[in-house]
Amino acid sequence: QVQLVESGGGLVQPGGSLRLSCAASGSISSIDAMGWYRQAPGKQRELVARITNWGRTNYADSVKGRFTISRDNAKRTAALQMNSLKPEDTAVYYCYAQISDYGGSSNDYWGQGTQVTVSS
Repeated sequence: QVQLVESGGGLVQPGGSLRLSCAASGSISSIDAMGWYRQAPGKQRELVARITNWGRTNYADSVKGRFTISRDNAKRTAALQMNSLKPEDTAVYYCYAQISDYGGSSNDYWGQGTQVTVSS
């Protein structure tokens, strides 16, 4: 069984910073990609940032230059550093990981979600 546990998030003023972390555990052969999606009230879930196991990254246009994703393959963790936060970044952020198990199956897994609120 695979589990993703998120930490971080909270309330921050516009222009501030937050850091989200995500840790994967369980029956994991390899983690092909990790990242974050977010969902604001009344909106669809959208990709924020993604990083592959060899370090290739991609970001939503709205966060480029402000957010940075990183990962530690040995620790099976990923982090999202969010700077210059804007009110429109307010959403529930979900960690996800594309994981292969020892049986050769690849599936997407999701964290529990963490609230990020940017407000003065």
